[in-house]
Amino acid sequence: MNVIVEREKGLLELEQRIGDLKALSEQHPEASFAAEIRALEEKYASLQREIFGNLTAWQKVHMARHPMRPRATAFIAALDEFVELHGDRAFRDDPAVIGGIGRLEGRRILVLAQQKGRDTKENVRRNFGMVHPEGYRKGLRLMRLAEKFSLPIVTYIDTSGADPGIGAEERGQSEAIAQCILQLTRVRVPVLAAVIGEGGSGGALAFGVADRIIMLEHSIFSIASPEGCAAILWKDAGKAEEAATRLKLTGSDLKGLGIVDHIVAEPLGGAHRDVDATVTSLLREQASSLDALAMLPLERLLQERYAKYRRIGSWQSQSDRMVRGAT
Repeated sequence: MNVIVEREKGLLELEQRIGDLKALSEQHPEASFAAEIRALEEKYASLQREIFGNLTAWQKVHMARHPMRPRATAFIAALDEFVELHGDRAFRDDPAVIGGIGRLEGRRILVLAQQKGRDTKENVRRNFGMVHPEGYRKGLRLMRLAEKFSLPIVTYIDTSGADPGIGAEERGQSEAIAQCILQLTRVRVPVLAAVIGEGGSGGALAFGVADRIIMLEHSIFSIASPEGCAAILWKDAGKAEEAATRLKLTGSDLKGLGIVDHIVAEPLGGAHRDVDATVTSLLREQASSLDALAMLPLERLLQERYAKYRRIGSWQSQSDRMVRGAT
């Protein structure tokens, strides 16, 4: 059960009542429903602030999993143009990964996106956004294509994790993920990653090694799902809420740790409440980040990428160690 969906039910009922009163007011202009509509709108705004004003880490997990949250295709559709490229040239095309060449505010880019479905049929076709080895190898092929034609790489991350099935393991899942990570550490073009929903496990990290990482406000990025973490640490998936807090998987947590570079605000109530505004805000931030990365000489870009990931996990500075050594 999605806790956000449950909490939204009261809002949806109010929306329906407000809409009905407005329609009735239009049908009968002689009757005045202005006071009733205003009172309901004030109640709606108050309830919205109460529900979404200060979400916990666990609530943000459910926000990231919201069934109406915009998928990667919403952002791709808003690009100036996009031509999809298929297949890994070894096994098959993986529908869980959308890749191709697009244009963002006049700049040509190479797009790699993890795509969940909107309904059961599409989720089955997309494997619920869980990428197979051939999906990562398609990504690897397109990363090399981007380098060949000097195209910045833009990734959209939205997966609970890589496909865990036996077939995926037989076809080299871990090796495919590792090759993507390795390629992104050394690819000689700018890399920009955007976490738009769930950023789960190595499945997300395969497309998440970037010069700049952007997160939507209510997205998450973590080495494991809260349920998986709780099952591993405490042998109890029921402690997922506690695990969500300890994992530091929200945008604000990750920015504080130096992992995420920018957080894009979502409309009150989440990205699904105003998809167009969310898409516009993210694409604007992506364009700005790409402009900044384009100003860097290639060697400096690679040096800064290396330094960024060397800093992650650092807890003690060189000066601290020198002081400790002197004492």
